Amino acid sequence: MTTSGARLLRGSEEPQHVNFLELFFDLVFVVALLQLSHKLIEHLSWGGAARTFLLLAALWWTWALTVWTTNLYDPREPAIQLLVTGTMLGNLVMVVALPDAYGERGAAFAGAYVTVHVGRQLFLVTALRGHGLQRRSLRALFWFGASAVPWILGVFASGVARPALWALAVTADVIGGLLRFPTPRLGRSPESEYPILAEHLTERYRQFFIIALGELILVTTLTLANTGFAVYRTIAFTVSFVGTVLFWRIYVYRAAELLTVAIAVAADSDRLARWAGVTHLTMLAGIVATAVGTEVVIAHPLDDPRTAWVAVLLGGPALFLAGRAGFEYIVFSRVSWNRPVGILVLAALVPPMLHLPPLVTAIAAVVVLAGIALTDVLRGRRVPTSPTPPGNKRH
Repeated sequence: MTTSGARLLRGSEEPQHVNFLELFFDLVFVVALLQLSHKLIEHLSWGGAARTFLLLAALWWTWALTVWTTNLYDPREPAIQLLVTGTMLGNLVMVVALPDAYGERGAAFAGAYVTVHVGRQLFLVTALRGHGLQRRSLRALFWFGASAVPWILGVFASGVARPALWALAVTADVIGGLLRFPTPRLGRSPESEYPILAEHLTERYRQFFIIALGELILVTTLTLANTGFAVYRTIAFTVSFVGTVLFWRIYVYRAAELLTVAIAVAADSDRLARWAGVTHLTMLAGIVATAVGTEVVIAHPLDDPRTAWVAVLLGGPALFLAGRAGFEYIVFSRVSWNRPVGILVLAALVPPMLHLPPLVTAIAAVVVLAGIALTDVLRGRRVPTSPTPPGNKRH
């Protein structure tokens, strides 16, 4: 272990609070989420949704790997600060290229993604020379080098071939991370290779969720500002705001509050923390879809319904609840009944809402979310609980 490599690591006695550099880094994703919602509303179809989710997953994975980097390495060190700001620049290029990522700017989007991930690992392999953690970066470098092939091939592909190749690349990257980057001759990273700073990681997930809600509020206010204070648009604006508040309330209830403890007591804290990221990606996708529904309902509150509009107005909250149910499971090894019931109710609302104005659909979705939030409060008063992650024995 070299002295220079050891200096980059966070000390176990150091504060786990988020650094200002990390908050600065997050600013990129305020714009990114707004770009994604705009892209989805321009291509509001199942194919458009799949392509938008693919770009969201790529951006999310870039953010998540940076979070794990600053969870292990000290962001106060100049070398790590350089690494994070370089990643931020690469993310900005991805955001600029995002609106036409499947067109002429595909090379910029894919090139920035590959450069960020391969460059980060090359940087760490060099900085950690002689340190035991160098092998961890070598494993990640192998996986990102392999996924770079479909990323680059996708640039030269046309039609459905590009998103198919990019989906393969993102899937490989995420699976590699969840499996701790198993690599020929090097194996996979041991579970106990480095300690997880539970408080820091939990705070980062919460902050990104708040950014997502901020994007939802931004879409709500900008849409009303562009359409004016007509009566039904103002009602739609109010309904959308209430929905945002309910997203926050359902998210923070217990699981978000106790994630730090759950990671600390988990038999496999590394696995739990990684799967927490997957559930947050699912919730994030639901909020991006809801942002599109918000723009629709404020701009067209009493227009004739469209299937795509109903899909985002009801599907966004349903996707959020699915991710929230998974999040609850990794913390408590169970799922509250009101999550799946809420998803089923939202699904049952689809046929009648195909014949009603968007404002009615938005109100119905908010009523479902309000019912879930209310039952959370009532259950919380009767049944105190503590985290019991999967794999842990109850005592």
